Amino acid sequence: MKYPREDALLQRGFYGKLVCTNFKISFQSTEQLLDDLEQPFRNKLMGENDISLHCVDQLFGVYDEKKKPLLPGAIKNKIPEKLLVYCKDFRVFYFGLRQAKEEDAKRLIQAIVHYCLNLMTLKCLFAFSYVGKAGGLKVGPVDVDEGPPTVMFETKSDWKMELDRTEGVLTYRVVTVNENYKTSSSLPQFFVVPSTVTDEEIKSKGNGIPLWCWSHCSGCALLKMAALPEVTDHEVASQANKDFIDRALLALSNSHHVSHRVRPENLSATLPSLQEIQASYNRFKQLFLMDNGTEFWESDHKCLSALENANWLEIIRQCLKKALDVVEYLEHKNTSVVLVEEDGSDLCCLIASLVQVMVDPYFRTISGFQSLIQKEWVMGCHRFLDRCNHLRSNDKYEVPVFLLFLECVWQLHQQHTPAFEFTETYLTILSDSLYIPIFSTFLFNSPQQRDKNMFGEDRHIQSRSLKLPTVWEWSVQFEPSVQALFYNPLFIGKPKVDHVRKTQRVKDPALNCLENVFENDLDILEPQRQMSLPSSPSYQSKPVAKKSFLREETDNLIKTFLGKKISRWTFATEDTAIDYRPFYEHWRSKPIDYQGLLLPLYDSPVIRIWVQRYMRWIPEAQIPGGGPTATLNKACEVQDEIKSLKMKLEATLLQRQPSSPRAASCSFRLSSRLSSVFPFGTIRRQSVKPRIPVSTNNSLSFGSMENLPDDEVESLGVCV
Repeated sequence: MKYPREDALLQRGFYGKLVCTNFKISFQSTEQLLDDLEQPFRNKLMGENDISLHCVDQLFGVYDEKKKPLLPGAIKNKIPEKLLVYCKDFRVFYFGLRQAKEEDAKRLIQAIVHYCLNLMTLKCLFAFSYVGKAGGLKVGPVDVDEGPPTVMFETKSDWKMELDRTEGVLTYRVVTVNENYKTSSSLPQFFVVPSTVTDEEIKSKGNGIPLWCWSHCSGCALLKMAALPEVTDHEVASQANKDFIDRALLALSNSHHVSHRVRPENLSATLPSLQEIQASYNRFKQLFLMDNGTEFWESDHKCLSALENANWLEIIRQCLKKALDVVEYLEHKNTSVVLVEEDGSDLCCLIASLVQVMVDPYFRTISGFQSLIQKEWVMGCHRFLDRCNHLRSNDKYEVPVFLLFLECVWQLHQQHTPAFEFTETYLTILSDSLYIPIFSTFLFNSPQQRDKNMFGEDRHIQSRSLKLPTVWEWSVQFEPSVQALFYNPLFIGKPKVDHVRKTQRVKDPALNCLENVFENDLDILEPQRQMSLPSSPSYQSKPVAKKSFLREETDNLIKTFLGKKISRWTFATEDTAIDYRPFYEHWRSKPIDYQGLLLPLYDSPVIRIWVQRYMRWIPEAQIPGGGPTATLNKACEVQDEIKSLKMKLEATLLQRQPSSPRAASCSFRLSSRLSSVFPFGTIRRQSVKPRIPVSTNNSLSFGSMENLPDDEVESLGVCV
């Protein structure tokens, strides 16, 4: 039996079958609810009651109302009454086993523990079974809009094109010395280095050479490199390493015709260690893994102290500040920056990517953002296999560095929403896709490891190759109607030259007026812009005000009970005066150019919790018909109406029939069932009135909180 989260204490649930395969745990209900047929957001691979094995975070057995962790080999005699599953996407599932036969329940638990907790080898991952039986999956990316493709950076021409785009061709070159990984397994086959670095130096230093990331129009550049090891036993070798670094930095300086304009940035010394990041995230995620609503409300009195103790938001702040430091050297001081880290594949990837999102609007589009991840993370040899612990081989290597990057991008997105082509839903889905083990993007430690296992000894023998999809092939997971939710309708992109506007009819005053209205129809978002990063003088003289995403909610009762807690978790304290450097003050004194430089607020009061990712499965944290989603939906409806009127007026002026409206509207058209965590949760039509004890009251019942999200249900299971 599966228990919805709100009924876990009341022992009410749904009957069905619990199945464990080498891909997922799946609950197949014998009851079909009306809500199940109306889900606006469906994943082709994972249903609402499916759990990818790689998404399982913790397993507990409940014995006599006490939960105990399940470990490999621990199930011998007594079978737990319930199975409790904590997921890495913050779902919590309760499965009752009392109705199952003892032998069936024992085999089921043993299978789940075996597949979720035991060590694995790479070839045992489901991805290899998936493509092996399919004979190679052949799918292509299906996008809602026909836009530029994602650049994979797997060929020399891809890197050459990026050099041309950033005008870095004069001082940097694409090297092929590592083709077929002849030189280093920790480098891609093709990459870019300063023109003064020779092939022989690449062969001798490996990834301890400056690798090009991005060029500024002024000539300075962003680079990264792994720190060369200290050779304590051989003083000559150690001095040779130092000499090489000095020569490389000097060559970079001379290439820009400016002396001493290269700054090494040692990230290992200025940012938290990987161990600190992992420990902080472990503490932080426990704030949102709650068994029931009672636990949610009882944690209210200690949420601020627990949040401060977790230190996760502080780490996000430090990363944003470090990226801002690098941007200042590139933009203001005309100085090249070389990011240095022990192996150059973790914090270097994070800061390099974050800097490029800030300085280059191309990387704030969907195709550009995906290309950035390919360039800096996949080709940058970030160890996804180890950092996500897909093989469960060693917990000490598991560090959410990529999730930390998405967190930082989300902070930027919330402060400057119109600057991004993608939505926060896109970022949330991307974080979830880390734990669906069929995508080559997040499955390997390096391109060399991927090619070795996918192509065998020779990459060119196609008959022996396996074809795993990349995560960018969104059609594998979602229909086009769902992919439409990835696109930000409030995005202010570069103006497009329309051939129709070059014709004589543009001179019509009425049409010119309409075009001015249409081009500025996103001014309805002006309050959000002022809330994100105001440039008015009043902002400079006032401290940051405490804000809550409940401010637009009209239901005073829900405000009373949810506002106090959720606003605390969304924002930190409201003290601490903001003191920024002149470079930042100069930037924010001007109107924001969403297609130009983008800088973050990084002070503690404005670092927020990513509510959609962490709290989407907690019914008590949802706002029926409210939250940012309601505001965005209304903005979309207004935008759709403006576009429709524009088409009608154009047709009237040209004396032709108006074209049919777009099939897919940006508005959600689900206002009756919309919640603040849309599209991951909607208001259920059938629900019981929750009993909500809080720290100051013993209990309280009210019927306006009928908002149990389907994906958050935790519960039942019977036989396999």
